[in-house]
Amino acid sequence: MASILDEYEDSLHRSASVQQSRASVGIPHSGYVNARLEKETPIFNKQRIDFAPPEKINSLVVSSNQLCMSLGKDTILRIDLGKPDEPNQVELGRKDEARVYKMFLDHTGSHLLIALNTSECLYLNRSVQKVRALSRWKGHLIESVGWNKFLGSETNTGPILVGTSQGQIYEAEISVSEGSLFSTNPDQYFRQVYTLEEESGPAPVCCLEIERGIEGKFFIIATTRKRLFQFVGKVPEGTEQQGFSSIFAMHADHLPSFREFPANLGFSEIAFYTPKLRSNPRSFAWMMGNGVLYGTLDYSRPDSILSDERVWVYPSDIDITVNKPISIVLTQFHFLLLLPDRVKAVCTLNGQVVFQDLFLEKFGLLTCMIKDPTVQQIWIHTEKVVFRYHVQRESRDVWKMYMNMNKFDLAKEYCKDRPECLDIVLAKEAEHCFQNKRYLDSAKCYALTQNYFEEIALKFIEAKQEEALMEFLIKKLSNLKPSEKTQTTLLTTWLTELYLNWLGILEGDPSQRNLYLDTREKFRTFLSSPKNKDCLFNNRASIYELLASHGDTEHMVYFAVIMQDYERVVAHHCQHDEYDEALNVLSRHRDEKLFYKFSPVLIQHIPKKVVDAWISMGSRLDARNLIPALVNYSQSASTQQINEAIRYMEFCVYQLEETQQAIHNYLLSLYALCRPDSLLSYLEQAGTNPNRIHYDLKYALRLCAEHGHHHACVHIYKVMELYEEAVDLALQVDVDLAKSCADLPEDDEELRKKLWLKIARHVVQEEKDVKKAMACLSSCALLKIEDVLPFFPDFVTIDHFKEAICNSLEDYNKHIEELKREMEEATQSAKRIREDIQEMRNKYGSVEPQEKCAACDFPLLNRPFYLFLCGHMFHYDCLLQAVFPNLPAYKQAKLEDLQKKLAATSQPSKSHHRPKDADTISLGKGQQSREQIKADIDDIVAAECVYCGELMIRSIDKPFIDPQKYEEEMQSWL
Repeated sequence: MASILDEYEDSLHRSASVQQSRASVGIPHSGYVNARLEKETPIFNKQRIDFAPPEKINSLVVSSNQLCMSLGKDTILRIDLGKPDEPNQVELGRKDEARVYKMFLDHTGSHLLIALNTSECLYLNRSVQKVRALSRWKGHLIESVGWNKFLGSETNTGPILVGTSQGQIYEAEISVSEGSLFSTNPDQYFRQVYTLEEESGPAPVCCLEIERGIEGKFFIIATTRKRLFQFVGKVPEGTEQQGFSSIFAMHADHLPSFREFPANLGFSEIAFYTPKLRSNPRSFAWMMGNGVLYGTLDYSRPDSILSDERVWVYPSDIDITVNKPISIVLTQFHFLLLLPDRVKAVCTLNGQVVFQDLFLEKFGLLTCMIKDPTVQQIWIHTEKVVFRYHVQRESRDVWKMYMNMNKFDLAKEYCKDRPECLDIVLAKEAEHCFQNKRYLDSAKCYALTQNYFEEIALKFIEAKQEEALMEFLIKKLSNLKPSEKTQTTLLTTWLTELYLNWLGILEGDPSQRNLYLDTREKFRTFLSSPKNKDCLFNNRASIYELLASHGDTEHMVYFAVIMQDYERVVAHHCQHDEYDEALNVLSRHRDEKLFYKFSPVLIQHIPKKVVDAWISMGSRLDARNLIPALVNYSQSASTQQINEAIRYMEFCVYQLEETQQAIHNYLLSLYALCRPDSLLSYLEQAGTNPNRIHYDLKYALRLCAEHGHHHACVHIYKVMELYEEAVDLALQVDVDLAKSCADLPEDDEELRKKLWLKIARHVVQEEKDVKKAMACLSSCALLKIEDVLPFFPDFVTIDHFKEAICNSLEDYNKHIEELKREMEEATQSAKRIREDIQEMRNKYGSVEPQEKCAACDFPLLNRPFYLFLCGHMFHYDCLLQAVFPNLPAYKQAKLEDLQKKLAATSQPSKSHHRPKDADTISLGKGQQSREQIKADIDDIVAAECVYCGELMIRSIDKPFIDPQKYEEEMQSWL
């Protein structure tokens, strides 16, 4: 194990050197670059608004990107932050000394309530320019408003809750719908539903919040200076518009649940964090005398929505008697406290101040801080200046806090896109698990870190935690890249050794049987993993050595199957006499080479099953490669076992229709050895055409002769057309067989007669059977009695073949008469031919003067011409020109020679007394007459009409243009 670790350490030497060089320049050993190219922006980024108010700012509210501020005594400035260049100013129109006490803006930014210090309240809708007085609200100093986020719209607030300075909670509704737009009373109703009290009596309602849970349950949170009340109840479905009086009525006789703290700021304020628009708040922060009560909101709880509550005391530099906080705002992980001259941000996870922003005295004292929940922007103002905070990547450092709190899952969640931070968290979690002896969890975390491999491995080895070490190696292996082949090989080998060691320990302990089976399954999963397949295949020799060194033949076979090393699997089964298993492997994987290799062994023990497997393989096996196994097997086997070899050979010949000579020769040898009856039928089925026979005739003849199969030898002689040898051998077996052989040479009567004479001699001389000899005469028409007589002995009397002699003489007479008749018929035929010739000589045809040559279309009678029976007429020279190119070369030469001879006989004679038959006289010794030459020329040229005879038919496939003159002809057309 240590040697493998050393090898792995060497393989990592190069990457470790790089990490050390990084560490020397300030890069952490984890391998991640921790450099920042520019200064990181703070979480709370302050921006001063470019706005100079004409009068001092009394109050400011913002929601849904709608900002409203009270300026001086009588002015309301409204700004749509999406269109900041188009502010809207509304005058209150008050001439008394009334001033704005507080303003309340709903979640849509549509409804603005303006509470005056004269216990009056005004209403301003975003869509109108005129302020409306709420007459029913007169006489109440408004401290808080609980907006209805579920039924409210831009024209109607729905039922809302209003808290006063005297502790009363009123339910009201304001509407600017079409029916009441010009009414003097936009407030629909205003009725008291509850009164909040402290130990000294009624107390101002500092804050109100309405939330809806599941199954129609509503939660109403109301705060005083020291107490936080919760009202919980259901509003029947369909009656939401009727308000919340039913919920408060439930607590008419007893106090609702509340939290109370002894210290008192003189007021309190509660803030909520809502992660998304139109979703329920997830957490709250209540600023009161003893600090900030922070917790989450759990809507599934039956009686209280508040959960995971804790109190974060104010920072040490805040003295509530001197510089008490003014306002609070809650974000996802921080709450911001507004002090007269600064802003402090406190982390809700650990209560530590993480941000502080000090404001200059020239801006004046800070008076209010509020957050727009829709865009997550925080607004702060003094009497002169307005500031805005943008919250940017608030969760950037949250992972550290969760990590320090040992909440590693949350820490990893908030740094999953920052690998350098994630590595730190994983390392810390791994160390934490290791110290708490959760070694498997520690191994899983360590495998995901960039810590030095050898340090972690040695750590588990020293702790004697092999199972955790295996888990670490498995995870590390799964994280390696395909290019890291050396590390993959070493880890794979090491894991194999660890698994084998662990299995060896567990196998010897019966009490650990279940753990052994589970570990074995894991090991097999590891071996069969597709990701490890290539590595295991390339290093299978080492794995085999490890398996062999541990004597684990079971997993050796399993691994061989995974590696598709079926040769090793089959060899293992054969060595352990598990021949059926070996054959099953061969049949399942159908590897031809393995069949060839192991068939000689398997057929010795399970011949029938092996042959069945061969047959199931069909044409995929080459039977020639199996013949050695069959030969070796058949030499030592009994006849019954040889039948299996014959069965496979017959399958190859008759089913697969094999034509290989070796296969047919081997089948012949098996037939000759054990099945002589099948031998002859096989030979006869193969036929008598030597070109279609697939066995070796000479080998088959020698084989049959050695085993004394004469019938088979006769058949082979017949196929080889050695009829004399066939008859000679057949006469030793059966005369009828010899007779059938004697009739085979049908085209050679002399040979047939010779063969029949052999048969007759054998019958006469060997069998001395005169009747049978006479039967031979009747069987073959070529034999005569005179051909057979020399074979009979001298003492044989004529009585035995008297009838045969008479029959022979009668045949001779019949033959003579037939010849006479044929001679007479020939004489008559010759006579008719002579008459036809004489008639043809006297035959003529008439030619009209206007007839033209069929070839040149000139008048026919101008030159010598030919007239054919078909009616075509040609000039002599035209016919010669048409016929000559199509004549064979020897006829062309003969025609040229005849023309020269005819020209020689055409020379004009100087004698004026030429004999009458000059053309018919001889021109000299050895020369033809002119008439004969002309006749010979006519036989060649005018043998047939050039248009109607065979010449025209033979020329049908000839091109119209001679290929040799094609180029010349083509050029003439251009």
